[in-house]
Amino acid sequence: MRFTEKLQQRVKSSGSRLCVGLDPRPGEHGASYAKDFLLRVIEETSVWAAAFKPNMAYFEAMGIEGIRTLEDVLAEIPADIPVILDAKRSDIGETQKYYAQGYFKGWNVDAVTLNPFLGYDSIEPFLDYEGKAVYLLAVTSNAGSADFQQQELKDGRKVFELVTALGERAKSEERATDVGYVVGLTNAESVLPKMPDAPLLVPGLGAQGGDLGVLAAAGRTAPDVINVSRGILYAQDEKGFRARAEYWMEKIALGYGTARDTAPD
Repeated sequence: MRFTEKLQQRVKSSGSRLCVGLDPRPGEHGASYAKDFLLRVIEETSVWAAAFKPNMAYFEAMGIEGIRTLEDVLAEIPADIPVILDAKRSDIGETQKYYAQGYFKGWNVDAVTLNPFLGYDSIEPFLDYEGKAVYLLAVTSNAGSADFQQQELKDGRKVFELVTALGERAKSEERATDVGYVVGLTNAESVLPKMPDAPLLVPGLGAQGGDLGVLAAAGRTAPDVINVSRGILYAQDEKGFRARAEYWMEKIALGYGTARDTAPD
């Protein structure tokens, strides 16, 4: 089964497009606290999660104990829920080969985010893994995306269209790995008409305040997922993780103009 099919099935079975970001902030409590915290998040939010997205930076900040924590957390994520490892790796091909082996074979994650700006040969080591996917950074949610990603070229294209051309090339070559894109919701309105109908990982909804209506209006068929991290893990309210995940799931569904689907208990 290709990654896109697995994700599409999960979106359908959960009635949700919510991607739950796993960004531990252990502070003085350490890796053991982070592990327990994340396992509670997974247990309470999995009913509404279309995908989970661990962010490598937070685990790497804890050193070797953080990497062990990540391994323990990955082992507890239900097999039918895709895992998108947010690593944003970028290097020459030989080094990328070992990143790909580590993520897809060693940790067996379903997808990984990549920075594509070293060119096609830098993503190619990831492209021959059946059932896996890469999400290429196309237009991110930060203000600095205007510095490079949205600059116009002499031929009228934007720089991010060079990124989508890499994904279209992989598709034309019938590579085993699916290619999707990271598109920040805060910058999506002018970008979506130029994006292929491939899976999108969409940050920028919660704390950054992006508008879901632009996604609904785009008429896309690919299984796009919308990431929320801080709004679930660190919201300043009295709700639990499950209630927060349900809130964001419903907000996303309303943004898409779809009725709420009730997930199983």
